[in-house]
Amino acid sequence: MEQAELRRWEARCTQEEPPRCRAACPLHVDVKEFCTRMAEEKYDQAWATLCRTMPLPRVLARICDGPCRSACIRGQAGGSIELPALEHVCAQRATRQPRILPAPSRGKKAAVLGCDLAGLAAAWDMTRKGIAVTIYTDTPPADALDGLHIPPAAADSIDSMLQQELDTMRRLGAEIQEHTEITSGLAAGCLEECGAVFITPRAYDRLMAGLPEPDPLTLGTATHGVFAAPPLPCSVTEGASPVAAAAQGRRAATSVARLHEGASLVAGREREGVFESTLFTSLEKVQPAPPVPVPAGGYDATQARNEAARCLRCECMECVRHCVFLQEYGSYPKQYARRIYNNESIVMGTRQANTMINSCMQCGLCATLCPNGFDMGALCAEARQSMVRRGKMPPSAHDFALRDMEFANGEHCTLARHAPDTQASGWVFFPGCQLAASDPDSIPRTWEWLRRHLPPSCGTAQNQGVGLMLRCCGAPAQWSGRNELTAGTVAALKQDWENLGSPVIIAACPSCAVMLRSHLPQADVTGLWEIMDSLTDSRPDILQPATADGHPAVVLHDPCGTREDAPMRQAVRSLLERYGIAVHEPELTAETTECCGFGGLAAEANAALGKKITEGRALRLGAPPAQGKTAEAAPSGTDLQADAVTYCAMCRDRLAAHGKRTAHLLDILLPAQADAPAIAAAPLPSAQEEPVAGTLPADCCAQGFSAAARHAPSLSARHENRARLREYLLTSCWDEAPAASGPQAALEIRYTAQAAARMEERRILDADVRKVLLHSRDNRWLQDTRSPQGHRLASLRPVVVTYWVEFTRHDENTFTVHNVWSHRMHVRTVNGRTPS
Repeated sequence: MEQAELRRWEARCTQEEPPRCRAACPLHVDVKEFCTRMAEEKYDQAWATLCRTMPLPRVLARICDGPCRSACIRGQAGGSIELPALEHVCAQRATRQPRILPAPSRGKKAAVLGCDLAGLAAAWDMTRKGIAVTIYTDTPPADALDGLHIPPAAADSIDSMLQQELDTMRRLGAEIQEHTEITSGLAAGCLEECGAVFITPRAYDRLMAGLPEPDPLTLGTATHGVFAAPPLPCSVTEGASPVAAAAQGRRAATSVARLHEGASLVAGREREGVFESTLFTSLEKVQPAPPVPVPAGGYDATQARNEAARCLRCECMECVRHCVFLQEYGSYPKQYARRIYNNESIVMGTRQANTMINSCMQCGLCATLCPNGFDMGALCAEARQSMVRRGKMPPSAHDFALRDMEFANGEHCTLARHAPDTQASGWVFFPGCQLAASDPDSIPRTWEWLRRHLPPSCGTAQNQGVGLMLRCCGAPAQWSGRNELTAGTVAALKQDWENLGSPVIIAACPSCAVMLRSHLPQADVTGLWEIMDSLTDSRPDILQPATADGHPAVVLHDPCGTREDAPMRQAVRSLLERYGIAVHEPELTAETTECCGFGGLAAEANAALGKKITEGRALRLGAPPAQGKTAEAAPSGTDLQADAVTYCAMCRDRLAAHGKRTAHLLDILLPAQADAPAIAAAPLPSAQEEPVAGTLPADCCAQGFSAAARHAPSLSARHENRARLREYLLTSCWDEAPAASGPQAALEIRYTAQAAARMEERRILDADVRKVLLHSRDNRWLQDTRSPQGHRLASLRPVVVTYWVEFTRHDENTFTVHNVWSHRMHVRTVNGRTPS
């Protein structure tokens, strides 16, 4: 990533922009911090906040006219914060005055001609910059505030406060020359002696009459070293703005300091004074609340606390608030962009941001919520591609997902054929590898329904039928940043599609639809749900959905792949409505739906975060909190207690695995028949079966709404389901004999609960274990000396991962597996023996 690109990414995130109140204050008082402390009744800390930015704070805090109020976001929800009244009560109640110290002397001088608030503010700031200042005045310093708006509540104390601040200025080194006539000669002499002169508004008419107006940015005049501020507009009833006057002095002090430093007078001063902030703050959940009325004598402590508590503490964080991934790393997109830039461009050793980059779901929710469309997924996708190009991608990050994709696109799982007894396809059903892995039984009946009801695109049904393609669309390769692998996967898919005559593709999986439309633009791709909605619009009886008795409503979870696919989302809602199934929408739904944790391979690269993402979504869909956790994150209403329905197989399985009963839409629209042959693989034989109350095994042929209770299949079962589906279709549709099984299939294996759990955790498949056990039969095993039961150990490194199995052998083909693990290290010998 080049620095210019980083700047473009940074510019889209407004989180570091100041709140509008602070941008509207010429002195840039930190209103958010001030109100936070006032709401806590921490007056000394609030006072310190004011003193950091205000010149002459004892005075200004009492006479501030509150220019921030016109920009206050709270003004759109009840009324702007009464900041002047809060500042006044803070000035009264603070008990500790921050130490105000001058900067070390720079050996530079400046003269201020005239004594008003602008002149005093300029002198205040210059002394704090190490510049020796002399104020020349022909009026008493006590009259410095004449012509300014003084609130009635401050009238009695303002003179004494001004005197205290004048004493402070003298202590800081400022000199005040009273009874001095302000003339052009004095100005010329001061310029010669000091090199810098500030003509205040009070002296402006006398010294600047007939001369060009000063530059508004620097207050510089035609005479080098002379700066001047014209008088401010003055209301007949309220006088001039004290804050604006102080800001004039601050601008002059900045120019004088830059002049003495030999620095540019104009560079980087665009945001000096009032400017427009681009910070976005949502008022969506803000309850209107009117300001606390200001009594004539000012707020008391309770009133001040309540008024300060109305401050919204403006910030954006729209994306972070709704994304577990963005919350996980404790910051916001602009900071993350910097970390990624540092990761790529500066850090040459350990890359701290690798895990963060690989943990993004790439679901696009942040871009939808961000007013500027900051897409963290796109940023992480670019970073992953860069890491792959430079050989910096950790090999373990996406290894299992890519091997899973390879298996789904291998000879045991792929299929691309016309329908039986047809010679061409006008359509082709593309269910996607995850539906085949999750619920292989649903695919034959859906395909059959399409073949029965879809009209031929032209000609007859015999030569324009509905074909079938079983394979992976290549999404894991794209999510992992491997462009070459993505291109190769899509090329193989394209070849299958062209061999079928380039028919219209009917995609059941939203992610497949996105991939196919993006990488196969020449194809006509439509969603299964749009087809079903269209066909049943005039013929609703061609679907016989599961009865809704006892299930009057469902909570609908839109897969994140449909974020930009409004037609698919609408088709799903139309189908549910047509068949009398009421839909409850969660808070984040449709284009703002949440990812289940599988998107972007987040759960593969960061299993703990993936679990947190899915658990959070399940809770927000109405799942009961996990044991030992509170219900704080669960929705408060009762409408989300119904079963969830989604139309992505991976979403269904992940939500079901994390406590939310979830059905796939096909379970309801095309429920399994009781006498239908079962294709799904049985769960791994367990030596310690521990059924969970209220749930059904993964291979259970549950019908209709009861399918919401079906377990998510294990990783091993997902592999097995794909292969079994292909074999079933070859046998039942084309009368082809299945391929002969390998010797591993003859092994009878039972797994302990610990072993089964470790297999899911470490992404170890039943097929991997079988290879190890088959390998061990030729005396290639070790005695586990840690095991009092005499367990054996065996290992095998088929490619790059070494698999270990702790087992008991009962006879040549019968085993009990007690534990499994894997690693990428090369282990040369164990107790003097080579383990594999």
